[in-house]
Amino acid sequence: MITGKKVLNGLVDSLNEMSLSKMAGALQTVYRSERYNSLDHLSFLSEIVTPEYNARMETRLNNRLSTAHLKGCPEDIAMCVNSTAREYKPDGITETLGTLDFIDKGQNVCILGPSDIGKSYLAKALGILACSRFSVEYHHCEPLVESLAAMKAKAYDKYQKKIRQLTKRDLLIIDDFLLHSITDERKIKVLFEIMEKRSELGNSTIICSQREPKSWTAMIYNDEVASNALLKRATKHFTVVIAPRT
Repeated sequence: MITGKKVLNGLVDSLNEMSLSKMAGALQTVYRSERYNSLDHLSFLSEIVTPEYNARMETRLNNRLSTAHLKGCPEDIAMCVNSTAREYKPDGITETLGTLDFIDKGQNVCILGPSDIGKSYLAKALGILACSRFSVEYHHCEPLVESLAAMKAKAYDKYQKKIRQLTKRDLLIIDDFLLHSITDERKIKVLFEIMEKRSELGNSTIICSQREPKSWTAMIYNDEVASNALLKRATKHFTVVIAPRT
């Protein structure tokens, strides 16, 4: 004779075998609870499915944060929206960006301001928020471009794979953009290729720079075409200027 307990144990074993351990645990807990007989079918399903769903969403978020190089970062978009120390221009821009609609629409964001004003904080806060829905990657400009230029020269197949990865991310954050002049033509081409291919795919990029975009041409040695193309793509949609609140 098959008893309820045997059916329960069989279901628990099956769920565990399918790597649904949270659902298996929830099934046991709910079945043994006093309210089991009072639950309708949908409520019962919700009780056992929700813990599994929440655990998987948490795992996915942590994986995305790790891939984005943002795991453990404390930045919170609410601190920008409600900031009493800094002004974000134009007014209401932090709320607008916080909806993440710019990623859905494939729009770029250029964040400008002096050193230590909070450009990286805002970019990381948006990246962390975006990880709940999108694939994200965060890099500092100079080491990223240097490593890719070296990779391109020594292992082109590996370089192509990395470029495909970078261009397919829903959101790419490039911090400290043009902090120093780029005089190596190979590095200029790498930076241009990233921005060009992301533009073709309609994927969003956040650029953080302490330099005014009009000065970018002077920072990219002897390549006015590339500098103008970078300027056009980086500032096409949103430009955020951060300053101390007075």
